[in-house]
Amino acid sequence: MTPARRLALALLWLALLAIAGWAIGSRLQLSGDLRRFMPSAQTPAQKLLIDELGEGPGSRLLLLAIEGDEPATLAAQSAAMRERLAAQAQFKLVANGAGQGLEAVPERLRPYRYLLTPSFDEQPLDSAYLREQLDSRVQDLGSPAGELIEPLLPSDPTLEMLRLAEAWQPAQAPQTEHGVWFDRAGKQALLAIETRAAGFDPTGQQGALDAIHAAFAQARGTSPARLTISGPGAFSVEIGGRTQREASLIGSIDSLVFVLLLWLAYRSWKAPLLGGLPLATAGLAGLGAVAALFDGVHGITVAFGFTLIGVVQDYPIHLFSHQRPGLSPWASARSLWPTLGTGVTSTCIAYLTFFVSGVDGLQQLAVFTIVGLATAALATRFVLPALIDPAPRDAAGSPWLARAWTQLARWPRLGVAGVSLIAALALAVILFVPGAFWQNDLAKLTPVPAAALARDAQLRDELGAPDVRYVIAIEGRDAEAVLQSSEALLTELPALRRRGAIAGYDLAARYLPSAKTQRERQQRLPDAASLRTALDSAVAATPFRSDAFADFLADVERARQAAPLTPRDLTGTPLAVSVEGLLLQRGDHATALVSLTGLNDPAAVASVVRRHGGQLLDLKQASESLVADYRGRVLMALGLAGVLLAAAVWVALRSPRRVLRVLAPMALSSLLILAVLRGLGVELNLFHLVSLILAAGLGLDYALFFDHAGDDRAEQLRTLHAVIVCSLTTLLVFALLGLSSIPVLRAIGSTVALGVVFNFVLALLIVREPAAMEAGDAHA
Repeated sequence: MTPARRLALALLWLALLAIAGWAIGSRLQLSGDLRRFMPSAQTPAQKLLIDELGEGPGSRLLLLAIEGDEPATLAAQSAAMRERLAAQAQFKLVANGAGQGLEAVPERLRPYRYLLTPSFDEQPLDSAYLREQLDSRVQDLGSPAGELIEPLLPSDPTLEMLRLAEAWQPAQAPQTEHGVWFDRAGKQALLAIETRAAGFDPTGQQGALDAIHAAFAQARGTSPARLTISGPGAFSVEIGGRTQREASLIGSIDSLVFVLLLWLAYRSWKAPLLGGLPLATAGLAGLGAVAALFDGVHGITVAFGFTLIGVVQDYPIHLFSHQRPGLSPWASARSLWPTLGTGVTSTCIAYLTFFVSGVDGLQQLAVFTIVGLATAALATRFVLPALIDPAPRDAAGSPWLARAWTQLARWPRLGVAGVSLIAALALAVILFVPGAFWQNDLAKLTPVPAAALARDAQLRDELGAPDVRYVIAIEGRDAEAVLQSSEALLTELPALRRRGAIAGYDLAARYLPSAKTQRERQQRLPDAASLRTALDSAVAATPFRSDAFADFLADVERARQAAPLTPRDLTGTPLAVSVEGLLLQRGDHATALVSLTGLNDPAAVASVVRRHGGQLLDLKQASESLVADYRGRVLMALGLAGVLLAAAVWVALRSPRRVLRVLAPMALSSLLILAVLRGLGVELNLFHLVSLILAAGLGLDYALFFDHAGDDRAEQLRTLHAVIVCSLTTLLVFALLGLSSIPVLRAIGSTVALGVVFNFVLALLIVREPAAMEAGDAHA
């Protein structure tokens, strides 16, 4: 093929990639829901944890603090922010302590106060009670609070609405100054905001944060005040931004190094360009396959998938290094294909085992990687030879490479005894080094700085936010059933608080009694005639006019005739926010939650809760058990991958000696990686395990190509050239990942970087054959 035709084919390939990229990008729907990368929940605590991670109000809560100016100025800024943000549809709740009383209950719900209040559960609404209340109102009118109470009297002489508003105040509410919430020191104005976007919806959370910053900028004006935002949504945006910045930097460095290494290795500007085509093709093919087979592509699949298929850059390198004058690129590709195909097939089989995990995210990752690897291999075999210069420099003729091989040939080869000894030592380190083996704490995987986490804890304490570890859950067939069950706790929880077992609590039944309770309260309300008679009797002995309370009579009658209030009736009101966060409804199932603050005696609380059909759930323990379940599935996939990988190599090589020799570096490298990590005190997490598969795939490729070279010195030199270029490009990018501030990237980078070094060295020590010339020299 002429140079002009090779150029035309390369440009056509690039054009097809551009078209495919545009087509996939226009239809691609990225997801940020971490639940796709978690196994199916089995226990109630795990199910609740999964729900809360994705949709729960805890994941949507943003905590704000304004500081750096006079308290009055900060209060005004808080009020201005609340007014602006409350009008925006992307926020469900904007609370700063203002408007938390009567203003929080719309007029249409006020007659329901007689169904919501427990005041008349024991005390009837009769003339004696009304007389007592009216006497109190006469005294109230003469007090400083008289101006506030007077407008309420015509419709609410017993002040039931005020009693409810007071009862609904959070047990650990922050102090109020200048009409808004402040911290205990009086230097920070506090706000709590609940977004409509889930905490792990990065796009929605970014929009919410932008709106908050815009509102603060407008409210601040020229003030030196500062705004701090904390919470899961703020953290997810920060993590996403930092991950993207680090990944972009590492990707840019990797691309630059890839270009420089290939240019230095092959002394051709074409090599980097041609070498990148299979990688780009693999990425687009993998992305397109996932988009076609799954409902939405997870962002982790894209980021981690491109990392995993980075191994495909080795495929064109092997083709370039084995090409020599007198051998057509097609013949070279055919010669390499059995070895390259075995490596690709084995690695694909390893990732195929992710399908047995039952985890949607891992299955996406398997499809992305398998399709990407297979596409890159096929492109290298059937398309790339058409673009290669048929008469390049022969890597076997390099003087420095010959000297390097001569030095390497002096290394002692490892036999069965040596491999067994190293494996035994590695196992001893893995098993007997003190310290935790597995990392079960999800919090340790977060790249959020410790200072930011401490700030979040401080704001939660100031705002009286509930305990994020323990929660009481009561399950039932519907909202009515769980409301009835949770009402029984309303008599038990105050006693627990008095005993010091808990500092506070909150549950939906505080705001919305069950329909059964509301009907019982309706039956206790007097009919219109009886109430009119009782009111006339009570008013007769007071300064009030007999017709002053017509609105009160009408409200009681409306409450007596109304259908019970349901969660749906609260939609659009501040009460809905309180109830929705504590009453979860999922199709034919409902869960009532009781949030706790200051839990000091879990055993006592658990005992009380069990008597009423509920459970005290430890969400920290649930997250750890979920991680353990996940790890069990990944380990099962790894075990199955090992068996299938060995079977694939056996089918290709059909020689027990060659199969064991090819598999030994990969297996021993895996043990050495784990031993080094354990020796350094690293607790192993799921990303270490998944990265072991990538490291194993690299090791298998190195071993297969050294086995393919046999004892032909020229072929050994070409293989050494290819493996050195492959290992250097791979080592640099993963070493950079190992230095990342993101724990997940650091786990991947350190694991694979160690794997590159160990697999390269062990492939030389175990698989390398003495060259025929060396053997002849030794015989002489």
